[in-house]
Amino acid sequence: MGTKSSLCVSEDDGVYIVGGVDLSHPYDCAVYLVDCGGAMVLVDAGAGEGYELILDNIKSLGLAPERLEAVIATHAHIDHIGALYQLRRDLGLRVIAHDLDRRAIETGAGCGAEYYGVTYQPCPVDVVLRGPEAELSCGRVRLKMLHIPGHTPGSIAVYFDGKKRVLFGQDVHGPYFLPGSDIGQARTSLRRLADLEADILCEGHFGVYEPKAEVRRYIEGHLRSLHGDG
Repeated sequence: MGTKSSLCVSEDDGVYIVGGVDLSHPYDCAVYLVDCGGAMVLVDAGAGEGYELILDNIKSLGLAPERLEAVIATHAHIDHIGALYQLRRDLGLRVIAHDLDRRAIETGAGCGAEYYGVTYQPCPVDVVLRGPEAELSCGRVRLKMLHIPGHTPGSIAVYFDGKKRVLFGQDVHGPYFLPGSDIGQARTSLRRLADLEADILCEGHFGVYEPKAEVRRYIEGHLRSLHGDG
């Protein structure tokens, strides 16, 4: 495993981790930033309690939060969406999410805030994804967004090709037994992620994996566990 201790994931590709358990708040998922050359995009937002620290981490990289244009919500669980409202309110970010998780983001229903003891502020979704894939052009980067149901109905992964193929695979590890989860769909989705042959995997909670062989090993390990032989 290649878990990073610094904020830099891949400087050549402009990828940084700016939030997470050890970086912003214990409730936060891993929050990633892609510097697209001019504009920037966040992948996920954390649970909300670490919002200010996420902004501070961005500034510590010498980057201005005002350059952020959008935040992609990989799925509608509180540890990934809690700060969406603040990011949209304070920085004018477009919120991007899949239609099948839209209701939870816009109402809070089923987002799990009660398990964390936090209050979720519902947030509008500005760009609604439908179908198996979509693309977001941001500066020099084309971010490809894939619908990968299994963890939630509207889960998405994000990847792009720079110096290396970087995959934001969201919660590859699952779990896949929560309300709204589907193990059959998860098997198909994990196989799709493995077949991308990414050089770097930015996981939703458990750090950064590289090189390509390690990425495949990690994804296929969770895929095998869903078949009962991992």
